Amino acid sequence: MAKQEITGGSRGLYDAVLLDRDNTLIREVPRIDHPDLVVPMPGVREALELLRAAGLRIGVVCDQPAIGFGYTTRAQAEAVNKHIERLLGPFDTWQMCCHTPADGCGCRKPAPGLITAAARDLGVPPHRCVMIGDIGPDLQAAAAAGATGLLVPTGQTCVAEIDSAPHRAPSLQGAAEWILARQRLMRPGPPGGTGHVLAVCPDSTGDVLLAGPALRALAARARSVSLLTGSRGAAAGRLLPGVTRVVEWRAPGHDDGPGGHVARSAVDALVDTLQCWQTDEAVVFTAAGQSPLPTARLLRMAGVRRVCAVAEERPGSLLDLGHRVPADLPEAQRALSLAAAAGYPLPDGDDGRLLTKLPAPAARGGRIVVHPGAGAPARGLPRKWAVEAVRALALSGRDVVVTGAPDEADLTAEVAGDLAGDLGGRTDLLGLARLLAGAACVVTGNAGPAHLAAALGTPVVSVFAPTVPYARRGPYGTPHVRLGDPQAPCRGTGYLTCTLPGHPCLGEIDTAEVVAAVELLTGPPVT
Repeated sequence: MAKQEITGGSRGLYDAVLLDRDNTLIREVPRIDHPDLVVPMPGVREALELLRAAGLRIGVVCDQPAIGFGYTTRAQAEAVNKHIERLLGPFDTWQMCCHTPADGCGCRKPAPGLITAAARDLGVPPHRCVMIGDIGPDLQAAAAAGATGLLVPTGQTCVAEIDSAPHRAPSLQGAAEWILARQRLMRPGPPGGTGHVLAVCPDSTGDVLLAGPALRALAARARSVSLLTGSRGAAAGRLLPGVTRVVEWRAPGHDDGPGGHVARSAVDALVDTLQCWQTDEAVVFTAAGQSPLPTARLLRMAGVRRVCAVAEERPGSLLDLGHRVPADLPEAQRALSLAAAAGYPLPDGDDGRLLTKLPAPAARGGRIVVHPGAGAPARGLPRKWAVEAVRALALSGRDVVVTGAPDEADLTAEVAGDLAGDLGGRTDLLGLARLLAGAACVVTGNAGPAHLAAALGTPVVSVFAPTVPYARRGPYGTPHVRLGDPQAPCRGTGYLTCTLPGHPCLGEIDTAEVVAAVELLTGPPVT
């Protein structure tokens, strides 16, 4: 009998925890074929009890190629699994891949099949699952399914896998505590008001899209939600459910331009507007490292009675709520946590994914969209690499189109060449959204189209420069694959322009990797 899907969004960020078996739940024994060989990892039962007590569903997803090679039988593996349950308690689902690497199945990690099957069996969306494992393929499978990956290293974990993991914990007990701490971030504060709420977002397509779930949380209780953002963010705001109106204004402290100058006349006009609207409350959404305090001062000038924001410094009297969050929290969860603390939790039935107002397509085609540009040059695709990547995709049998802004026409023409379609400068944000909604996959950098694709449920090959943390800014809640060197010298610098010849963190990616990443997310090309 099919399980009822769990869709409420106010319980926490996650509904289920999935775990690898060998070296996560039990000590790995090569070709294990008998229950007597089962030895639980230290602290595992206590960690599982914490998760179960919190109401989380628990499942196991594991590769057992010894069955495919003929060293053990499925019956022997299932006997081992039953003994694990006798020692550690019941699990809500078991998903096991019995194939060998040569079989080319869709379930052996890093393929996402086991995780999507477990989520389906549990009746939860994959993006509300945490996958705990000890090696890179566990986390890669989580990403390819749209789930959150959490690494618990062991002696068999490579240093590179530890360094590149977006999230990690020192032990299974630590992993359970990590998950429960994030669940608590969604506990609602005292109920917010039911009047007119102003949401302030940075002037960025990506930042506005990542705030989308939080804006829906505001709209579920407020009479109206107005979004204040700049011209780049405004187009994204008009695509979001729950937003009553969009006001274009560049908030100080978010993106002030040269010298950070804001004209006094613009300040006076904004104050007058907010007073005319009788704005009752404001929630200031910022990306990590941005200050809400200059905006809060303007809101006080306009007579806004309650102002809430994430504050990394002492806010004094400027904020009624100065919320604090972990440094590695994804931006969408950062915004959701602030909304909940302000008294606006997600309503039941909203699972917190990124969304737009566009209807879901009847079916996805096979087209691959490549978007090479980005607002910050260091975060886009290196020109030469993008040319080679498009060529490799086209020669592998893919239908490829290249998109870009009007000022990127020369770039898109070069990248498309004679093997791909060139739509550079021919789509506004709405047009790009419609294109991505029907695409099989998008290949792009750390740019707005990655977050737009996530809001449309379109898989993303994220060619991601590590200038900002991937844990915070990577594609959220959608199937994705990360490419690029996470340990490059530019890691964490925030650089907008690459100072190294050839953009090595991205320019040295083998184009065969992008072909493989697209196939992992979409399957082989249709001939």
